[in-house]
Amino acid sequence: MHVVTGGGTGIGRAIALSLSQDGQRVLIAGRRAAPLEAVVEQGAGRIEAVACDLSVPAGARILAARLSGVVEGLVHCAGGNPAIGRPEPRTLEDEAALAADTLAGNLVSTALTVTAVEDRLSNDASIVLFGSIAAEHGVGYYGPAKAAVASYAVGLAARLGPRGVRVNCVSPGYIAETEFFAGLMTPERAAELRAQTAIDRTGVPADAVGLTRFLLSSHSRHLTGQNLHLNGGAFTTR
Repeated sequence: MHVVTGGGTGIGRAIALSLSQDGQRVLIAGRRAAPLEAVVEQGAGRIEAVACDLSVPAGARILAARLSGVVEGLVHCAGGNPAIGRPEPRTLEDEAALAADTLAGNLVSTALTVTAVEDRLSNDASIVLFGSIAAEHGVGYYGPAKAAVASYAVGLAARLGPRGVRVNCVSPGYIAETEFFAGLMTPERAAELRAQTAIDRTGVPADAVGLTRFLLSSHSRHLTGQNLHLNGGAFTTR
C-alpha cells in the first residue's frame, strides 16, 4: 500500500492516480470528502479515501485506523498557506492564529502523519515529504514552516535509516493546475514566476509525479535525507 495525503487535488491527486495506474493500492487522505471521492472514481478500484484533518491528533488516528497491510511508501502533500485570501492580522491574537495555523497545516501535519504511519512502514519503505521554494525566500510564516519540513526530513532520515527507510523532501516552485493559490493567481504573476525559471516554463503536477515516483522506487535506494528542488532553475543549489 502507498499512502498519499493531500490526495484529492493537485500534486497529491496526480501522484495517487499515477500509482494506481501501475496497479498499486493507494490510500488517499485529505480534509474534503468530495475531491477525494472524485479521485477514487478514477482509480480503477485501487484507490481508497479517508477524510481527516491531519494537523490534529484525532485526524491522524483516523488515518492510522484505515491502514491495512504494509505501507511501502508515504507521500505527504497535505499543507498550504492559510495567509492566502486571509485578511492581514490586526491584533496579536490574529498574528498568533496565523502562525499557529500555518505551522499546524505544514510541519505539525507532517509529523503527525509520519507518526501515525510509522509502525506500518516496510523496512525498505520510502517517505516523500513536500517543502516549497518559499523556504528560500521567506514568504510570511509559510516559508519558515516549509523550511522546518525540510529540516524535519533530515532528522527523520537519520532516525529511520537503520530500518532501511528512506526519507526525502521535494520542494517545488510554482506549480500550475493546483488549488494552492485559491484562484487568486493572476496571469501577470504567473508570467513573472515563469520568467524566473531558467527554461521559461511553468511546472505542472506531472513534473512532481516523475520525481516522486523515482524517490519511491528502488532506483533511489541510496538517496535519503535530501531536499530536492523542483522549480525549473528558479532557485539553484550547488
